[in-house]
Amino acid sequence: MGQQGTLTRVWARRGTRPRAPRDRRYTSAWLFGAVCPARRVGAAVVMPEADTEAMQAHLAAVGREVSPGAHAVLVLDGAAWHTTPKLRIPGNISLLPLPPYAPELNPVETIWEFLRQNLLSHRVWDSYDDIVEACCAAWNWLMQMPDQIATITARSWAQVSWAQVKT
Repeated sequence: MGQQGTLTRVWARRGTRPRAPRDRRYTSAWLFGAVCPARRVGAAVVMPEADTEAMQAHLAAVGREVSPGAHAVLVLDGAAWHTTPKLRIPGNISLLPLPPYAPELNPVETIWEFLRQNLLSHRVWDSYDDIVEACCAAWNWLMQMPDQIATITARSWAQVSWAQVKT
């Protein structure tokens, strides 16, 4: 998320072209997040860079939120900071890399789209701190809506039946 922002669709009268603010500066922050559609919860960190250190902080945050005795599977794309052997993966997390060019398979992509459409688009921030504050506020707002988390991230192919677990 950053000053360049993302333009999204807005409602307008037919034949009109609504104006939207657009910043040309390049300050940004990276929101690393993960959700559990079954428990309807999530964990996130906002970082200044998308790199191994940021991913490590994200894994630690997710690992702290996994229920005792449970195991989390994080679906992720092939970004270098997701796949580096330098990562120390907590024992209660497994990483599930997606095939290249398949972001639609990653449920968290719908989270980013939802946050952009509802809170983080058509905005101009004055500083990096304002961007971080907006990201944190957007994430916390979403975490207050557990049904929304489940609705936009649940995938039928990601469901595990107890029969599969026992075999």
